[in-house]
Amino acid sequence: MKHLLYTIALSACASVALHAQNNNARITGNLQSNGNFFITDEKIGASGTPQYDNQKFGAESWLALNYSNWGFDMGLRFDLFNNSNLLNPTGSFTDEGIGRWYVHKEIYNFDLSGGYLYDQIGSGIIFRAYEERALMIDNALKGVKVGYKFNDNWKIKAFTGRQKRQFGTYGSVVRGGALDGFIRPDSTKSFSLAPGAGVVARTYDDETVNRIVNEIATYTPQDSTGAQYNSYAMTLYNTLIAGNFSWYIEGAYKTKDVLFNEFEEKATGGRGKLINTDGYTGYTSLTYAGAGLGITLEGKYTKDFRFRTDPFQIGVQGQLNFLPPMARQNTFRLPARFSPNTQELGEKGIQLDARYAINKKLSVGINVSDIYQLNNLSLYREIAPEVTFKYKRKWQLLAGLQILKYNIEVYQGKEGYVDAITPYAEWLYKFSPRKSLRVEAQYLDTDEEFGSWAFMLAEFGWAPHWLIYVSDMYKMKHDNKAQYSEEKTKFDGLHYPTFGIVYTQRANRFSLAYVKQVEGINCAGGICRYEPTFHGVRLQLSASF
Repeated sequence: MKHLLYTIALSACASVALHAQNNNARITGNLQSNGNFFITDEKIGASGTPQYDNQKFGAESWLALNYSNWGFDMGLRFDLFNNSNLLNPTGSFTDEGIGRWYVHKEIYNFDLSGGYLYDQIGSGIIFRAYEERALMIDNALKGVKVGYKFNDNWKIKAFTGRQKRQFGTYGSVVRGGALDGFIRPDSTKSFSLAPGAGVVARTYDDETVNRIVNEIATYTPQDSTGAQYNSYAMTLYNTLIAGNFSWYIEGAYKTKDVLFNEFEEKATGGRGKLINTDGYTGYTSLTYAGAGLGITLEGKYTKDFRFRTDPFQIGVQGQLNFLPPMARQNTFRLPARFSPNTQELGEKGIQLDARYAINKKLSVGINVSDIYQLNNLSLYREIAPEVTFKYKRKWQLLAGLQILKYNIEVYQGKEGYVDAITPYAEWLYKFSPRKSLRVEAQYLDTDEEFGSWAFMLAEFGWAPHWLIYVSDMYKMKHDNKAQYSEEKTKFDGLHYPTFGIVYTQRANRFSLAYVKQVEGINCAGGICRYEPTFHGVRLQLSASF
């Protein structure tokens, strides 16, 4: 039956494509595929998972088709996972099916959508249905959405459905709505307001409530907690623009909700239990841009704002909302090694990012992040100044320094803090408008976790088609190795080489690489998760048509 449905769906796509050719309609699509060949290497820890032990190969693919005609927008996406470790870094997931379909139509001032929908309210603090494939996040809402546009400045929307879970859905029902506006006085073009308000309700299904009740029944009387089917989240937000300034502010409140607290102590011993509490969060961002200067100052305060479609889901799965991170997303390999996860149960933090162009050749910048638990326990502190120098159109040098304090016990479950200093540099040289060489050099100096690392990369580009790169990440040896534990020194003297080739043809990109990668945190779109050691060959293909 399952294969019959796939055949019908693909046949329908083919019929639509043929019909599009005869009606001057528009059909577009894209394909993304990843293939991983796993090579066992016990010395670096590349072993002990199904892929290394037995399967030797894993793959993920997404094929999407989008069709527009008669005022309709329609789409269909086929997803495939073979021995994939995206869902569980130490497990294996295999399945295939229709990962998404949708239909969208505008009728006068109404906006109607059905299927698997991506959307958000405000900055996403109370609701964000989105996709981040690198982290196996696909939090689409399977349901319907209705919007109405009062005029050019004011609109309203409402939606209901259930959150996607791979090729099925979670049992809980989600519904919500938002009102968004825009106000600009006629007398000025440099001042405007964009206010908004939203509400989301989530109702647990009977199966989830029964699991909650059964879990609570195992607690001692002094650990007892209540439970309810419905929880509500509400938010108010506004963007103010005045000249060169832009100020966004949002505050949200969530009524009592059953959520899992991995830090809560049980009366019988151990950590991790369900609690029932309300929560709130506030976020603001102030930006100035003008005269070569750009400054962004952000702040956030969060208390018990974990909002899930299933309270037993932690990590990146089952999230109904998105809390903006308070640290920059580092793009260099070693500065990105210790990245902070957003603490939904409680954190407060600020982030400052400033850039100033002294002249056309020289610019300077600095990023500062400071994050704490609500009890003032330090979680993350980063100070990262940078300098960029451009020499005509011939070459460019970027140099920076990361000074880091990272609570690895909270973020990764290891002991203590990581204090690290990481200088890094990038040099880009253009031989001609089509040929260039980019070189990176980084050094992470720390006595914590596995110790210090060095990293170098060389990348040669031959536009518009070819890119060839080679890199090595080297684990520095400890002096007086006998003074340290075997766990801390197990990677001493090991190399993690990578080399690959990329071919690009218009909107199509193919890459082939041999990769050795140490375990660590991988971040995408402000969301972070643990990624195990990888050793093998990676194939990646992306194409748009």
